[in-house]
Amino acid sequence: MIKELRKEDLALAFEDTDYSDIEIRDEIVGQERAIEALRLGFATERDGYNMFVSGEEGTARLSAIKMVAREYVKDTSRLKDHAYAYNSNNPSSPLLLTFEKGGALLFQKQLEDVESGRLDLSELKKKYSDKKICSFLSSLERTKNSTCFKINIILDRSQSDERPLIIVTHPSHDALFGFMVKDKAEHLSIRTGFYQQASGGYLVINANELVKEKGLFTSLKRYITMTEEALLSDNVKGELIKTCTPEPVNERVKVILTGSDETFDYLSAKDEMFLKLFKINPEFDYQMKRNYENIRGTVSYLKKISKDMLPLENSVFREILRYSSWFSENRMSLTTELGVLGDLLAEANLLAMAERKDSVEGCDVKNAILKRNKLSGLTEEKINKEIRDGELLVQLDGKAVGVVNALAVMDRGLSSFGTPSVITATVSPGNEGIINIEHEAGLSGGIHDKGLLILEGYLRHRYARFFPLSLYAGICFEQSYAEIDGDSASSAELYALLSAIGEIPIRQDIAVTGSVNQMGKLQVVGAVNEKIEGFYNACKCFSLTGNQGVIIPKENISSLILPYEVEDAVSKGMFHIWAIDDIDEGFELLSGLEKSERNEKGIFKSGSFNRIIEDRLKKICSSSGKN
Repeated sequence: MIKELRKEDLALAFEDTDYSDIEIRDEIVGQERAIEALRLGFATERDGYNMFVSGEEGTARLSAIKMVAREYVKDTSRLKDHAYAYNSNNPSSPLLLTFEKGGALLFQKQLEDVESGRLDLSELKKKYSDKKICSFLSSLERTKNSTCFKINIILDRSQSDERPLIIVTHPSHDALFGFMVKDKAEHLSIRTGFYQQASGGYLVINANELVKEKGLFTSLKRYITMTEEALLSDNVKGELIKTCTPEPVNERVKVILTGSDETFDYLSAKDEMFLKLFKINPEFDYQMKRNYENIRGTVSYLKKISKDMLPLENSVFREILRYSSWFSENRMSLTTELGVLGDLLAEANLLAMAERKDSVEGCDVKNAILKRNKLSGLTEEKINKEIRDGELLVQLDGKAVGVVNALAVMDRGLSSFGTPSVITATVSPGNEGIINIEHEAGLSGGIHDKGLLILEGYLRHRYARFFPLSLYAGICFEQSYAEIDGDSASSAELYALLSAIGEIPIRQDIAVTGSVNQMGKLQVVGAVNEKIEGFYNACKCFSLTGNQGVIIPKENISSLILPYEVEDAVSKGMFHIWAIDDIDEGFELLSGLEKSERNEKGIFKSGSFNRIIEDRLKKICSSSGKN
């Protein structure tokens, strides 16, 4: 059933709530599942319980890691000091000496006292029971080389009151695993990396950057498993390669990778050890339910960042919450990317200050959004000017055969906007099937190619049940010179194809979006708000006739959060939005002809567009056979 949406179907207004009683809290909003997974990863001290924390930037991944880490870093009982010392038996393999917290500096001072004669070496040996330390001290009895009395303290925990939490945003071999300097004895030349510095604690690494450097993830795996190959010399550059093989620091480091879902999937598929070493995957969602707790958390965040701004009226929170739902593309959701909301609030505050207001109001948030659109709208303005001047052949009224206005989205940096895109189809007898002109020109992505193949499946399912589907059809995005991908235009392509097959004129004042399956059912698409607004703006370049509008999948109703101007135009009957279930409903609206179902004899009703299209396919098939 075709449903035309009214303003009450579109309006999204948050209750006129008093938000003044909401307190500022230091919390992560809307990520309960991910935080529970983080706690499991931090609490489990077993091999392989490293973590890959996935999600979009801005979803509070790093803040959550820091917050949960605070619950575990206070236990410093396992922290040790480490130092490299001269190995008299093999100078190229320095000894790793381990001390209790604060013991390395004391030992260094004691060695200085021995060298200067203030402390007897045999008396010092009695203070230590560790076999490696005693063996090292015994070796000093056979040398007077001052270099041998020096140690290289690589981990000094004397001032540490918590376990280390080290965050690496730009990893490299040297930064993670250390390097060696020239012109020093081997044991003094070693400079440790972040991995060694995180011993006994936690190391957070940007996985998206990690996989960019060849071999870096392989080296990380060696250190995590502490194989014999996990030596600092693996990563020494140039002439120093393999000249020094120090003992590795054998303390547990819990590695926490942060990255995108794509990087997680890539490592899962390409590396057989990945899931064995990273058994915990906290996933940070980009959206959260629109419930009281998450509204309260969002408002709390806005209050927290507004301390240096003008006072905020309640209407500010309502408008930013509405924007939050728009950003998440769901009326029943809010975005977890709270920094995006903070940016909008800061811009609204600047506008209020420029007008010398005493407080920030909801209208300032609306104006900030309008100003954003204006400042980033140059490309959209140029496209609409080309439509108005006739340079882009887009028809916004009347009817045409085999021509449909699809709804496309163009990205420009951080902004995006919708615009009409003309799709045409031509049909003649032949056996080539449906030709995707974009594909033939090398301008079609894989998902778009799949969408075109689905159209043939639809024609067979709906019409060519008892006769061969035989035709030669070409489908094209006119005046498009960039790659086309995605399947959100597949319904528009099908409408153009059906119109061309049946030689049925269809309306040009209606634009369409929606992907379609082989059964003809419409499926949800993304960026529906930008697409609707884009067609509205294109129509407004000429004038709103009161007949123009868009067709969307019914499943997209929950995504609709439109600009107030578009809502008002719908309310006044100057612009229309129809939500439909299937192709038949859309083509009925576009053609003005009746649809029909097959009767008990399997025949469509005479005069219906289904009958016209099927009869035309039979005729084309017959002509194709003669050829």
